[in-house]
Amino acid sequence: MKVKPSRRTFIRQLGGSSLLLAAGSLKSLASDGTHKLVIPYKPRIGPNDKIRVATIGMGIMGHADTDTALKVPGVELVAVCDLYTGRLIRAKEKYGNQVFTTQDYRELLARKDIDAVIIATSDNWHARISIDAMNSGKAVYCEKPVVQKIGDGLPVIAAQKKTGKPMQVGSQRVSSIVYSKAKEVYKSGAIGQLNCVEAFYDRQSALGAWEYTMPTDGSPETVDWDRYIEGMPKMPWDPKKFFWWRNYRDFGTGVAGDLFVHLLSGIHLMTDSLGPKIIFASGQTCYWKDGRDVPDIMTAIMQYPETKEHPSFQVMLRVNFISGQGEKGITRFIGSEGVMDMLDNGFSLTHSMMSKAPGIGGWIRFIPTRRPCRMN
Repeated sequence: MKVKPSRRTFIRQLGGSSLLLAAGSLKSLASDGTHKLVIPYKPRIGPNDKIRVATIGMGIMGHADTDTALKVPGVELVAVCDLYTGRLIRAKEKYGNQVFTTQDYRELLARKDIDAVIIATSDNWHARISIDAMNSGKAVYCEKPVVQKIGDGLPVIAAQKKTGKPMQVGSQRVSSIVYSKAKEVYKSGAIGQLNCVEAFYDRQSALGAWEYTMPTDGSPETVDWDRYIEGMPKMPWDPKKFFWWRNYRDFGTGVAGDLFVHLLSGIHLMTDSLGPKIIFASGQTCYWKDGRDVPDIMTAIMQYPETKEHPSFQVMLRVNFISGQGEKGITRFIGSEGVMDMLDNGFSLTHSMMSKAPGIGGWIRFIPTRRPCRMN
């Protein structure tokens, strides 16, 4: 007997979030007969199959995540929250007047008609809102990094285990079809023993350096500044700290929490690594001296321990906001039998076998294999 999908089953298949657009192996991808799809396509979505979502934080990623979620059949946007009233007005213009708007995310969590929330706020609010959302019965999709401070991680994990609510942290490379296929190739031994990973993500633009266009009406009258700095020492209104929050340690995580996360999440996916045992890092502000207190160029060297999966290896990371070559990035896996380069929309593989030891150099003095005749 064929069982009709229920609303609960639909939520479970989506992992509690409408944004699980590239989860699972390539073998699990469905097809509509012409194109590969990332999740199984359900051409008929009944009223009980709908997933009602709300977005908290309607900046750049909030809009991008919401637009992506709405491409999934059966997903409906119910409400949005943002501390800047201009974004709330824009949300109604874009998604319809039926969308409920508020500056207090707790009003969204109190609603019974919301199944899941998308959290795209400044980093310092990720942990608190995620915990509150799961405790209120909502599934959670949270933009990376999942927390601003390492110490906030365990309470988030505890809340998820206690409530059992699905939670996903946004990272394109972990949910990438390209990385999924590349992992299959890597695991097959295509590059031999992994020794080193070199990865960089460079930019050269004001937007790339987080100097976003600020609205002209930003002020304490249009932004709930007191709620934004709740739990912090009082500080005067500063539009940069609100609209350019990635540039400040109080609200963001700088290069490490933004771009290093992309690089490392892809590396960890490929290698099944849980993280390094030793980290050396250095950064400074060289060019974008706009009041930020995070570096605009940063490098790191990480040593990964030996596991059952692989011998130890080293990772070298770099982000440079004065790159001289626009926005460009690559992650290179270097092995004993070849190199795999992860690019924007694919990957390349180059075979290069290590020579067998011992090597032979021109400085070696060769000894004849036959003894010379001895003369009497």
